[in-house]
Amino acid sequence: MRRSSPPTAGSSAPAVGPTICWRRGGCAMSDQRIQFIKTGRARYISHLDLMRTFQRAFLRSGLHVRHTEGFNPHAYVSIALPLSVGFSSQCEILEFGLPEGADLSEVPQRLTQALPEGVTVTRCYEGGRPVRELCWVNYIITLEYDAGAPVGAENAIRALLSRESLVVTKKSKKAKSGQVQVDLIPLIHKVDYEGRRDAIVLDVVLRAQNPGLNPALLVETIQNQCPEAAPDYVSYHRKQVLDKDFHPFL
Repeated sequence: MRRSSPPTAGSSAPAVGPTICWRRGGCAMSDQRIQFIKTGRARYISHLDLMRTFQRAFLRSGLHVRHTEGFNPHAYVSIALPLSVGFSSQCEILEFGLPEGADLSEVPQRLTQALPEGVTVTRCYEGGRPVRELCWVNYIITLEYDAGAPVGAENAIRALLSRESLVVTKKSKKAKSGQVQVDLIPLIHKVDYEGRRDAIVLDVVLRAQNPGLNPALLVETIQNQCPEAAPDYVSYHRKQVLDKDFHPFL
């Protein structure tokens, strides 16, 4: 669909689709956030594809949102803490902008109807706290075993994650060598364990950013350091995002 160019002084551009509101001039905008769930087949939508999906969903829903400037304006959206492909979540956060006075209560239903199966908007609210205050993430990591959980596997994982230090090497785009060493222990706030017949479930709270700990690196470390506990299949679910005091981040 062809969109109009940014309005210039002394002229007006026809609206095509949702009203395009500019950060400089035009209608006043404020920042809002939505919280959404990502499950099922939607787990395999990449971060960039998810951004495009939301941009199209705003257009289809008819919600008037802030757009970027330039020759190809599109809905301005920003997702806090991009989720790895294959992970599910019940607490994803997306930032965008609505005109002042917009009714936030109608956003979840209208937007969900324009989104693919597995992506559900649960709430819309005014943005307030900066994303940098999002400090911790609660994940549920399920280690599954085809032949049943190995004897002693849970104790081996407990011993590993109870060390005073656990230094591993991970890939880094910022390092000249392409790798950097990191101690995982300071990035782990807590781990709760649940042993099942064919699985070990880890309820973990990990550092979210600056630096953050991807739970996949934690599982990779378990596989390398405790080969007897290496699972046949792993699932990751983001349960909650938290501030520095471990309160829900909203």
